[in-house]
Amino acid sequence: MQGPPGASLTVRLVRRPLVALLLAVAVAVILADQLTKVWALANLTEGVRTPVLGDLLGLSLIFNAGAALSIAEGMTWIFTIAALAVAVVILRVASRLGSRSWAIALGLLLGGAVGNLIDRLFRAPGFGRGHVIDFIAYGNLFIGNVADVAIVVAAVVVVLLSLRGIAVDGSRAGVDTQPEGQGDVPVADAGSASGDPVVDGAEAGDPDGPVTTSPAPTASSAPEAAASRAEDA
Repeated sequence: MQGPPGASLTVRLVRRPLVALLLAVAVAVILADQLTKVWALANLTEGVRTPVLGDLLGLSLIFNAGAALSIAEGMTWIFTIAALAVAVVILRVASRLGSRSWAIALGLLLGGAVGNLIDRLFRAPGFGRGHVIDFIAYGNLFIGNVADVAIVVAAVVVVLLSLRGIAVDGSRAGVDTQPEGQGDVPVADAGSASGDPVVDGAEAGDPDGPVTTSPAPTASSAPEAAASRAEDA
């Protein structure tokens, strides 16, 4: 059963700001990651540790041929392909976005993946085999970068959203599609007077609510309602 005319267009208009938010977060992460790497190359010496918070946190420049947090060195091509796949999947999922929190999480993940992907594609020793610049030393555990931080934060947010039962489209597991807290109170806006569909979910004030539409009452229903009341009287 098809929805009212213009409903699909309205949903796309609602999701467009969420996609823009995802891309804005991703771009911010990429810029922060690449700029800090340029700074690290210019100001740090490879293998020399500069303490920031004693032994807990420091700066130590290394060139990582492995994955995030210096894992699985020597498998650069595999991680290059994996990063490309992650970016493609995120961009495809973006078309179903209905949650601001998911938009931020996916933006962090996309930015982190692309930030390290740039290193793998364009840094020495060669295209697709480049070593990632890491410089944030966490004690004696591992050394990472801003892109790694974004990926870890994104993973934490995704886990929390999953535990709360919030899907990418904003729907909640075990709950109907009406946003939490709305009850039976209809959502009204300027569109109800013109017959346009009314948008629930993210536009109704719930950042993690689903993006749904419901047809607004039309003027033709008013005479029918009046006639019904007259018959009852």
